[in-house]
Amino acid sequence: MPLTTLAGRVSARSTAQRNYWDKQYYPDDESINMSYERKNIQAMTAYVSGEQPDAQDVIKLNTNENPYPPSAKIQQLTANFNIDSLRRYPPPTANRFRDIAATIHKVGRGNIIATRGGDELLRLLITTFVDPRETIGMTDPTYSLYPVLAQIQDCKVFKVPLNEDWSLPQDFAKQINAAGCKLTLLVNPHAPSGQLLNTRQLSVIADELNSVLLIDEAYVDFVVDDYDAIPLIFKHDNVVILRTLSKGYSLAGLRFGYGIGPESIITPMVDKTRDSYNLDLLCQQIAEAALFDRSHALKNCQLVIEQRGRMEAAFSEHGFEALKSQANFLLLTVTNELQNRSGKTAEDIYQALKIRNILVRYFPEERLQNKLRITIGTKDENSAILEALGTILA
Repeated sequence: MPLTTLAGRVSARSTAQRNYWDKQYYPDDESINMSYERKNIQAMTAYVSGEQPDAQDVIKLNTNENPYPPSAKIQQLTANFNIDSLRRYPPPTANRFRDIAATIHKVGRGNIIATRGGDELLRLLITTFVDPRETIGMTDPTYSLYPVLAQIQDCKVFKVPLNEDWSLPQDFAKQINAAGCKLTLLVNPHAPSGQLLNTRQLSVIADELNSVLLIDEAYVDFVVDDYDAIPLIFKHDNVVILRTLSKGYSLAGLRFGYGIGPESIITPMVDKTRDSYNLDLLCQQIAEAALFDRSHALKNCQLVIEQRGRMEAAFSEHGFEALKSQANFLLLTVTNELQNRSGKTAEDIYQALKIRNILVRYFPEERLQNKLRITIGTKDENSAILEALGTILA
């Protein structure tokens, strides 16, 4: 038999066998492409974080990190860390950290929960206090992770559009209540605008709401106004405050946050819904050292605040509309005049800066399409972006 004929028969037999087993184990195409995800997970849109390049020569002003190093005491701690201690589990509820935080904020240990970044606190609030198919309220725009976490829990999202000047509508609480929201999420200072609600406004909102109110104070260390929302947890039984070490303490890579609230809200999360051993030993010790050396963090924040004022004026000179901010970033509007003069949209400027190894944040959402959010960097980093913008806009 010719070899070509034999090869053809073998090939045909192999194909037939493959088809037979395909029919046995994969009777139709649908089963081959079967997904094990829950339907709401399949349908949701994932959170998109800011670009995190590996290159060291990039000026990174896109994710609101602190441009200054954390306390030197943390370097000493990590250098002398007892590696043998990793044989055992860490303190399950981070009580030493909770005691330090409680002392700083003049509350009790029971008013503090330590979490894996502020994001874990958000997850805990949703899973503890909101059933699937119930509704979570927020502003529009807001921190883009909020709706993602709501979708993971299969919750509905109700958004209240901010006014043109980024202020909160007077009937905000009324709208939230009418939507039947079980949890309301407010960033304060607001992201991405940097605007601040004062404590009187927050107290009125908490009093009017029928839901738990989370005040996300991720950027509070950069506030210059007389502001302290922590007393609200004793005045209102529905208020929880989120704090993080990522921004003010220059520890974004550590992923450590904490919540401050009435024990009726904190205790169920600590005792029931928190992951077991959610914070490793080294990260707990670093967080403790950071709070002990809080004065170092406050000095860094003051440097950022000084540069923020400089950059606000400089961006305005370039033709941007720079919104006054209480955070460590500025939201810039590419005005019609600037766009007509330079021939550049906000996205064009974002791309032009990226080519020059300078990263800023551009959001394609309708209300933010003509805007850029730029983190405040060091003096040299800020000078570099101003020089680059001078070239791009010319």
